[in-house]
Amino acid sequence: LLVIVSISHFRQLRTPTNLLLLSLAVCDCLVGLLVMPFQILLIEPCWLLSDLACVLYYFIPFITVSASVLNMVLISVDRYVAICDPLHYSTKFTQQTVKVCVLLCWICSIFYSFMTLLDNLKQPGRYKSCDGECVININGAVDLVISFVLPVSAIIILYVRVFVVAVSQARSMRSHVVAVKLQRSLTVTVQRSELKAARTLGVVVAVFLMCYCPSYGMSLSGDIKISPSTNLFVYFLVYFNSCLNPVIYAFFYPWFRKCVKLIVTLHILQPQSRLTKVM
Repeated sequence: LLVIVSISHFRQLRTPTNLLLLSLAVCDCLVGLLVMPFQILLIEPCWLLSDLACVLYYFIPFITVSASVLNMVLISVDRYVAICDPLHYSTKFTQQTVKVCVLLCWICSIFYSFMTLLDNLKQPGRYKSCDGECVININGAVDLVISFVLPVSAIIILYVRVFVVAVSQARSMRSHVVAVKLQRSLTVTVQRSELKAARTLGVVVAVFLMCYCPSYGMSLSGDIKISPSTNLFVYFLVYFNSCLNPVIYAFFYPWFRKCVKLIVTLHILQPQSRLTKVM
């Protein structure tokens, strides 16, 4: 919520990259507000609500997980263009372009979730073996490929490319003479800023992969018996990723720490607080 308020309120933070972080923060917030509180209903031995409510409940986790994955892909593309093609970044990644991409991201997530759960909506409760169960059926192989294999492959390929270019730029900077013109000095400063942003978002993506891999790894395990406690822990790990993202922001983004201080001290209620310089 602090990330959402910070980027939404302070005009200086409304950059294309931060708009992607805003969309990711909305996913995190929805997990905390709508997904986690209802997990207790799935832990209980009996599902107390209707079969339709069971299917509808799964819509929110499916949408948030799909949106998180797509947002990670967009963030990776954003860093790839910023590092590998910096001269055209400002023209390719405008605020309007990013807003359209984020909108399409959420539309695709909602559509994919609807198509995935469509069979369960036609006849709610058809897959449960006894009363009091909340069970749905999805095509695990299709979900694994679309929700994990394809986007994660794209993320890894893009970040490997970013890493290679970043190392190349770092070596190039070291080889330059210290005394340079102001223009070149500004360019180096911008490049370092972009590299730092790439490193921070790289940590976000790495944590994302560590939290999501066990869940989708279970999909590849086939008929291997997995205890209910292990199953619960693995899915909790997916949701826990939403808690880790803001923590990473707090550690790596100075502007976020400054924004939190301004929000907690109610500075944002003052006139013209939107124009405060936080970067």
